[in-house]
Amino acid sequence: MAMAASEIEELIRAGIPDARVEITDLAGDGDHYAARVIAPMFKGMPRVRQHQAVYAALGGRMGGVLHALQLTTEAPVEE
Repeated sequence: MAMAASEIEELIRAGIPDARVEITDLAGDGDHYAARVIAPMFKGMPRVRQHQAVYAALGGRMGGVLHALQLTTEAPVEE
């Protein structure tokens, strides 16, 4: 069963409330997505920890209902 892009976005925003989230359906099949997550909490955090925070927000759905997620994370750029 595929997962909707809106559901992925909602889960990430619920787990990381101040995040900006962009979801792209890579294959048009509702099964392969790219997510770009920009959050202040990522400042100074190693990339692997950033990704772990996103996976935690997804609540164990990776590899199950969410088959593939190309993940890009970053802290907002300060001007």
